[in-house]
Amino acid sequence: MSRTTRTHTIAKHLTAGGLTNLHLAEARQKEGSPGRHERDGFALRQVHDTAGTLVVVAGAYGPDWFATMREIRHRLEQPYVKCTVLSDAPGLADHEVLIRWATSQELQDRKRALAQQQAPLIALLRQQDAAEKAAAQRQVLEDAGQSGLW
Repeated sequence: MSRTTRTHTIAKHLTAGGLTNLHLAEARQKEGSPGRHERDGFALRQVHDTAGTLVVVAGAYGPDWFATMREIRHRLEQPYVKCTVLSDAPGLADHEVLIRWATSQELQDRKRALAQQQAPLIALLRQQDAAEKAAAQRQVLEDAGQSGLW
């Protein structure tokens, strides 16, 4: 059973990321199309998941609600926020995602995947750094009057 997730905590993370909280009531969230709203933003509500844990459902609203949903997912799955965003949970509309705190295993898996993704870039940076250090060392030796015979 995961930890309880509260709407005010999730709202704080999303508004800090530049998203607008529309403060829609639950009845307004469930009615009609998400594209009917004039401004892009999100609305949150509390629900119980299948295990009985209190979690948050975030809905994206506005003319570009799909981009807002992408921003919600990106912001909440950052390593410093530590949430898991699920779009395939039962009872969710197309514009809604279920948010809960990530487990330790999920966070470790994300960390490994990020390290694996960044490995080629890190290797290239280390190689360039080594080449720069070798060039600088050669220049110091040449300036001191010591040059290689080959």
